[in-house]
Amino acid sequence: MNALFPGFEQKQIEVSGARINLVHGGSGPALLLLHGYPQTHCIWHRVAPRLAAHFTVVAADLRGYGDSSKPAGLPDHCNYSKRAMALDQVEAMQALGCNEFYLAGHDRGGRVAHRLALDHPQRVRKLAVLDISPTRTMLEQTDRALAKAYFHWFFLIQPTPFPETLIGADPEFFLKYQMGRRYGGLKVFDPAAMAEYLRCFSDPATIHASCEDYRAAETIDLEHDAADEAAKVECPMLALWGKHGVINEQFDCLADWRAKAREVQGCALDCGHYLPEEQPLEVARQLESFFA
Repeated sequence: MNALFPGFEQKQIEVSGARINLVHGGSGPALLLLHGYPQTHCIWHRVAPRLAAHFTVVAADLRGYGDSSKPAGLPDHCNYSKRAMALDQVEAMQALGCNEFYLAGHDRGGRVAHRLALDHPQRVRKLAVLDISPTRTMLEQTDRALAKAYFHWFFLIQPTPFPETLIGADPEFFLKYQMGRRYGGLKVFDPAAMAEYLRCFSDPATIHASCEDYRAAETIDLEHDAADEAAKVECPMLALWGKHGVINEQFDCLADWRAKAREVQGCALDCGHYLPEEQPLEVARQLESFFA
């Protein structure tokens, strides 16, 4: 794993609800990078070393993913709510001496980042989200096309142990199908990164935890979002998305986020869903410019 992040140090930090695995390196203002499903912090391996020239970069595994801890889901899924997962990251950054930081999240990490900016506005200097519209917006606008494209949302939320059993029968097949069916296919991924994704995703605890992440998104996260319906992200925000992905095809990403934040800018990049691995130079340029 360290070969993917030359010059970075790996740490595991105990926080109040989990143990968070991360790598950190570089110098300058703190920048936290969060990954999505079904990956790990390794999604940033082509971006983080470039950003480390200007920032103290932290790339963390979310609770339930990578080498972070994977508690069994609770009946109401609250321990995989984005609120709980956001608090993990706040506490991990505090342990590193970073009381405020820039924040970027891809996919599920973007959803955790959104909640973190709402719950802990004093911590986040600027926020970037990659290839998502807000969770509640997407679920409320789900139609036949989105249900086909994002079938996994509705598969993973089924009660345990149904999706866990089916995925666990062949985790490698499911992982490669899920990642390879998008624009660019599997060739966009570095073999070493793919090996890390497969190593982590093959753990039954990861399969269960990632299902819990999605179960929370369809239950307790929606309750939190409804309670905060009038709340907006106060810090400046950047939205990036793939020109060849579902967000570009089915949502108005900027308009969606301008309904949830005070100040939003952004654009589509010439890639699919996995922006940090498909367009790492452009992602690094966009983040460096925005966070500078």
